[in-house]
Parts: sequence; C-alpha cells; structure tokens
Amino acid sequence: MAKSGYGTEGGMDARASASVFTPGKRRRINLVAICLNIFLPWFLFSTLYAAMSFSIHYQRPAIAWLLVFLGFCTVILSGLLAYQTKKKERDPMWYTFATLAFGLAVVLAVILGDMNFWYNMQPFYDIENLNTYPSVNPAREKGQQLMDAGRVYFADGAMLDMRKAMGFKNLDLFCVAPIVHGEDQLASYDFWAVGINCCSGVSSDFRCGEFNNPHARSGLRLMRDDQRPFFRLAVQQAEAAYNIKATHPLFFYWMQDPVAEMNAYRDDGFKYYLLGIFTHFAFNLFCVVIAVVGFSKIGRH
Repeated sequence: MAKSGYGTEGGMDARASASVFTPGKRRRINLVAICLNIFLPWFLFSTLYAAMSFSIHYQRPAIAWLLVFLGFCTVILSGLLAYQTKKKERDPMWYTFATLAFGLAVVLAVILGDMNFWYNMQPFYDIENLNTYPSVNPAREKGQQLMDAGRVYFADGAMLDMRKAMGFKNLDLFCVAPIVHGEDQLASYDFWAVGINCCSGVSSDFRCGEFNNPHARSGLRLMRDDQRPFFRLAVQQAEAAYNIKATHPLFFYWMQDPVAEMNAYRDDGFKYYLLGIFTHFAFNLFCVVIAVVGFSKIGRH
C-alpha cells in the first residue's frame, strides 16, 4: 500500500513538473507556432485585401465573397483546433491566438478592401470600360448620344458658362455649371461640369476642377451613383432659375488631362493596398511579440 501511495504521489509530482503553469518554470518558446502566427494571418489578410480591392471584385464578385467565406472558415477551423487541444489537456494558447489573428485579418481585409475598391478601383474600372469621345461640340451633340461616355474631349471653343452655375445644398454643396460652345443659348444643356463645396450656392460662381485653367477642355465622367441625384437637383434648379432646358444631363469633372486623373484612381488603389499589407504585418508582428512575452509570464507564475 505504501508503495502504491508513493507511486501515486510520484505520478502527480511528475505531471506537475511537466506543466507549463508550474511556478517558476519558464515556458519553452515554440518557434514554429510563432512563425506561423506571424505569416499566416498576414498572408490571409493580403489575399483577401487584394480580392476585395481589385479586378476580381469588379469582374467576379461572387468569387471575391467566396474567398471571404473561406477566410471565415479558416477562423472557425482554428477555433475548433483550439477547443480540441484544450479538451485533450494540452496548451491551446497559440491556437487561440491564431483564431483571434485570423478573425481580425478577415474583418480588416473585408472592410479596408471594400473601401479601397469603392473609392479608388471601382471608379477606375468603370471609366476604363466606358467609351472615349473626341471633339464633342456641346452645341450640336446631345447627352442621349453619349450616354456611355467615360472621357470626353470637347471641341475648340468649349468652355464653362459661369453665368448659369448653380448649387444644391444637402449637407454638402453640390455645384454644377453648363459646358457650352460659343455665346448662343442652347436648345438643351446636356453637358455639365460638377464639383462639391466649390461654389457659393447663392451667386452664379463656380470654382470646381480646373475652372481657371485655359487649357482645360475635357471631362471625366462622374461615376458616384450616390452623388448623381443631388447634381440632378442642382441642374433642375438651374433650369428654373435661368429658363433653360437640360433633357439628358451628363456630369463631368472639368480638367485638362482625364487620362492622368483616371490613372490617379488606380495608383491610389495600389498605394493603399501596399500601405495596408505593410501596416498589418507590423501590427501582427507586434501582437505576436506581446503574446510571446505574455505566455512566458504565465509559465513563470
């Protein structure tokens, strides 16, 4: 009996000595787990951020969201592994950390990627897929003829008619000014330069885009569907105020080089993507370092 008791007590001592929670015992550093937690969440973030930002989201949105779903499946799988490890009375801490890191990576990739797509890449893809029209004369061409215009180069003599500018106030001030050719009144003012918070709204002034550039004679199509109704209301106000008609108004940003402006959307999209992946790597690396320090303290105390 004494021998049996000693064996039991010895077995308990052995298990206690093997535990990482034994007071004074330093936790062994698991280099494989550390490396995996540094790179795998970052790789997941970079992949989903790219899928949500670039052409796959524009051309094949179902595939982009399928990748997001698979990303959440990775989070669930990691959580199940942490749970199974805990049930087997093993140390689940790195699995738990991976679950949190994967979850944060997926959420951030979806939010930031969708924002990057909405503000930068979608306008670029939309304009790129529309037509380009050269030598457009606002006095002869009708808006209905150029409904698929993305970039328009107006004919020599085209200019902004500042006397018929108008602004519509809805939190922001939505400003419009007709693009005309010559001094004669047009049968229908279908081409409008637009901008936000760049006119007074009470007098006929317009300071949007490259309004003071004598070489500006081109337009880049407005692609924001959420802004278009407010510009239409501004045009309707101009119709009533100046006794003119706009049958099929089209809205453009007035500028000299639409191609450079369009490419700026694409460049901003890539810039924010690179900024995002490098920032996430640094943040995730910082979290891993904090976890290593925290786990080692748990082992000592």
